[in-house]
Amino acid sequence: MKKWFRSNWSTVIFAIALIILLVSLDAKAWLMRQVASTGLLNSKISEPKAKNTSTAPSVSYTDFTIKDEMGTVTSVSKLKGKVVFINFWASWCPPCRAEFPSIQQFYEKYRSNPNIVFLTINLDDDLALGKSYLKEKGFTVPFLTPAGSIPKEIYGGSLPTTVVLDKNGEIRFHHTGLADYSKASFYDQIDQLLKE
Repeated sequence: MKKWFRSNWSTVIFAIALIILLVSLDAKAWLMRQVASTGLLNSKISEPKAKNTSTAPSVSYTDFTIKDEMGTVTSVSKLKGKVVFINFWASWCPPCRAEFPSIQQFYEKYRSNPNIVFLTINLDDDLALGKSYLKEKGFTVPFLTPAGSIPKEIYGGSLPTTVVLDKNGEIRFHHTGLADYSKASFYDQIDQLLKE
């Protein structure tokens, strides 16, 4: 047995690491965070769309409402004049767990800026799991839930999904999947939106 282990130690270590990755949500999140830190998965904030003078119907995602832990309901339409960062997440979702430290870091950097609002919206079936996850990890982002249906323009059913609205309520960033929101390049884009 010792002889076999000596000649196959790397295979044993690889197998143990693979088992840990398959079983542990935090291990999966760590690996995904390493991939996200390369910046390959990030998308960029888009330029504002040209004003449409046709009679096309207006987008209805601004009717979207969210609820905080105290039960206070807020409509996204009331947030015009501010940059709005929306992130849909769940505690059971490894990519959500992977990007959450970067969201917390982004939140810490901008939380005192009155011109940006953070809507971190939990989609766990059991909300206690989401609250427990934030508490366990020491995250201080707002714990919010949908107060009604979620418009398909901002959420198509994949977690995590992140949307950034400019001060006019226009979608300027829509990213499905893991990303790193703690990069200087993302902060520069947010700073530009805050200046518009």
